[in-house]
Amino acid sequence: MNDVIIAILRSGTPLVYVTLAGMIAQRAGVWNLGLEGIMIIGSCAIILGIMLTNSFWLAMLIAIVLCVLASVLLWFVIDRLKANPIIAGLGLTGLGIGGTALAVESIFGSQATVSAPFGAPKLGPAFGDYGVLSIFVPSMPFVVLGLWVLLRRTRFGLRLAACGEHPFAARSIGANPSRMRLIALCIGGVLCALGGAELAAGSLQFFAQGMTSGRGFMAFAAVIFGAAHPIGSSFAALFFAVVGAIGIRAQLTFGDKVPQDLLQALPYLATILGVWLSGKLRGGAKAATGFAELKDQ
Repeated sequence: MNDVIIAILRSGTPLVYVTLAGMIAQRAGVWNLGLEGIMIIGSCAIILGIMLTNSFWLAMLIAIVLCVLASVLLWFVIDRLKANPIIAGLGLTGLGIGGTALAVESIFGSQATVSAPFGAPKLGPAFGDYGVLSIFVPSMPFVVLGLWVLLRRTRFGLRLAACGEHPFAARSIGANPSRMRLIALCIGGVLCALGGAELAAGSLQFFAQGMTSGRGFMAFAAVIFGAAHPIGSSFAALFFAVVGAIGIRAQLTFGDKVPQDLLQALPYLATILGVWLSGKLRGGAKAATGFAELKDQ
């Protein structure tokens, strides 16, 4: 049982961080489909940063800066150039996947897996001798709680929600929707850097192409499933992680009795089911995206 808990924490923690990034962007009025690209930038930057600087904290700073810059680029395209947020987000995802592959090939001359000499600082052993967890895992609940307080109990959070739902009305109270979207996307960039760092340096200590494996899109689905609420979206992300851990456990238990492709697809099937249930439970109502407002500003 302890090994299942460890698997859930290791796979769920990066997903929760990226889900929080998508959640805060949506509350500002932007559906961020660039989460996958920003997350893989963070994963690549943390490993390359460790190799180049021989310091985890400097590498973490590099990852945060690059992810924030990617978020600023997304804001510029959708806010200043008035591009469609969905197309811009998908374009950023392609840029992140292709850019990291190009960076690895330019530095090392191949697209092989890149390993770091060490990873994130560890806490443990956790749950006996079943493994150690990185500092990102115990920090995750505090980040969730902190964002809940920020978004639900502060003037900033209320203004952010107003800018996302009713940007014209928000101007009447002195809020700037454009600036609030920029702040939300930059906070999301930091969270994606944390998620990417946990994925690459938390327990694996390497970067491989495509290692995010659609986690950014799963996080986007968790935002919808969790109604863009910090706690609800986090639990939705953990639910997808639980399904993934069950799939891994089933592979070890059933062996060749069940097709492995089916078991590996369980998290993605759960994602589709979660989005479908979310639409059914809310009567097909659409969450505020700010698309119309972005075009009119």
